[in-house]
Amino acid sequence: MTNLKEELRALIAEIAEKDEIPDEVAFKDLGIDSMMGVEIVAAIERKYQVKIDDAELVEVTTLNNSMALVQKKLGAGEATVSAAE
Repeated sequence: MTNLKEELRALIAEIAEKDEIPDEVAFKDLGIDSMMGVEIVAAIERKYQVKIDDAELVEVTTLNNSMALVQKKLGAGEATVSAAE
């Protein structure tokens, strides 16, 4: 079991080329633009084998919101999951 939040933090940091992704800071405030947001969503979909609908994109605004959405998609009620590699 790995920590979902830390996996997402690393994934988002890599795409955004940021050293740090705080839990509750809006991605737009970190300089993450809509194109990077699309890349982040695509990477989440690939990594966790989930589908994020257009209506759900508004939920991918902070690390914590992104984690909650992935947990909901995976049907997990806890902060750790096994990620698909």
